[in-house]
Amino acid sequence: MSRKNFENELKQLHILMIEMGGFVETAIEDSIKAFKHNDLELCKSVVKNDKKINAAEKTIESKCLWLIASEQPIASDLRKITTALKIANDMERLGDHAVDIAELSKRIDDKNAFSDSTHISQMATAAIKMVRDAVKSYVDYDLELAEKTKESDDAVDAYFNLIKEELTDIFTSQPHNVDNAIDFLLIAKYIERIADHAVNICEWVHFSQTGEHKTALIF
Repeated sequence: MSRKNFENELKQLHILMIEMGGFVETAIEDSIKAFKHNDLELCKSVVKNDKKINAAEKTIESKCLWLIASEQPIASDLRKITTALKIANDMERLGDHAVDIAELSKRIDDKNAFSDSTHISQMATAAIKMVRDAVKSYVDYDLELAEKTKESDDAVDAYFNLIKEELTDIFTSQPHNVDNAIDFLLIAKYIERIADHAVNICEWVHFSQTGEHKTALIF
C-alpha cells in the first residue's frame, strides 16, 4: 500500500471513530433523559441502538488490525491505530453503561419519591460534558482539552459521594423506598463509571500525542 493510500485509510478510521463517538454521546444523553422523564420508549430505544455501537466497535477493530497487517506503520501511525482501538473499547463500554441506566430506569417505581433530594441530575450533566469533551479532544487532537477534562472527574466523584450520603439517609427515613434508592445508587455508580471511561479516553489522547501513558512509556 502506498503512503498516500495508507494516510487515506487513517482518515477513514478517524471518520469511523467520530461516527461511533456520536452514537455514544446520544446513547448516554438519551439514557439520562429517559431516567429523568420516566420515558419507557426512550429506554427501549437506548437498548435497541446499542447494537449500532457494538457494530461500530467491531468495524473499527477490523480496520485497525487490517492497517497493522497491511503496512508496517511508523511509530506515530501505530500510536494513532492503538489509540483508536483503545478508545473504541472505552466507547463500547460507555454504550453498555447507557443501557444499564436505561434498564434500571424501566424498573424504578417512583422517580419523584426522592429525586429532588439527590444530585444525580447534576452529576449526569457533568459526566456527559466529560464524555463530549473527551471525544472532542480525540477528534481535534486537543491535548489541552484532554487534560482539562480529566480534572473534571473530581467533581463527578464528589457528586457520587454526596449521593451515597443522601441515599443512605433515605434507607433509614423511607424504608418503603429502599428498592428505588438502591436503583438510584446503581445509576449514580454507572454515571461515575461513564466519567472514568471519559478519563480513559483522555489518557489515550495523551498517549497518541506524546507516546506516554500513565501506566507505561510506549513508542
